Amino acid sequence: MDWIDFFEKWIWFGVAAIGFAILFNVPKRTLIPIFIMAALGGSVKLVLLHWGDSLVLGTLLGAVLIGFLSIYAAHFKHSPPFVFAIPAVIPMVPGSYAYYTMKGIIKLSNNSNTTDFVPLLNDTITNGFKTLFILMAIAIGVFAPMLLTRRDSAKQIKMPLLKQDKK
Repeated sequence: MDWIDFFEKWIWFGVAAIGFAILFNVPKRTLIPIFIMAALGGSVKLVLLHWGDSLVLGTLLGAVLIGFLSIYAAHFKHSPPFVFAIPAVIPMVPGSYAYYTMKGIIKLSNNSNTTDFVPLLNDTITNGFKTLFILMAIAIGVFAPMLLTRRDSAKQIKMPLLKQDKK
């Protein structure tokens, strides 16, 4: 992997996350940590892809890193972890696979040629499943660290009891 190309992609992951953070109107104090988290999460994904690992695994590990870093940043910047995590993982969303899935579905609905149908169906299903699994990896990667590092367990959360009138 060329280091200049890697550094350029690292920067673009961060810039895209900053763009979404500004779109979501997050506090200004959170922009630098969001940039760093997106760049690091995207870097994990790129390194694993370079080593020949799965796109889904790379996305999952990048999202897990972003999830843990967002918890760490939330304590120091006094904002909820999702303020950091959501804009940072959005650049990892598989837009091209979703686009080609929808394009394939549209072509399948208008296709009357039986020789083109099976390869087109195969490509559409492949792109659809890649989209699905990458989105699941992003959701699990962001959600799991926040569940694992909760301070209070469900048993320690106090619920108000109903008052019963005694006659």
